[in-house]
Amino acid sequence: MVENQKNYQRAKDRVEKKIGFMIHAGIYFVVNAGLITLNLTRSPEKLWFIWPLGGWGIGLFFHAIKVFGHASAASWKDRMIEKEQSKLDQ
Repeated sequence: MVENQKNYQRAKDRVEKKIGFMIHAGIYFVVNAGLITLNLTRSPEKLWFIWPLGGWGIGLFFHAIKVFGHASAASWKDRMIEKEQSKLDQ
């Protein structure tokens, strides 16, 4: 029962992190679409929208690594722990 609660909490935490990333990505696309539109309609001779798009994009990329890369690393770590436990149990 305790193990089920731990797994539930870990799963809940992972889902909350993924939802947080999806919200971040959605806001990124909406805001940058607005900036691109603003730039191209007001001053198309100078394309300044690439700076916030790129800067924020780097942040979004690292957020994705933290959310999705960490999950796979955590499951890899869990598999290693289970393997070591099975060796010790023998």
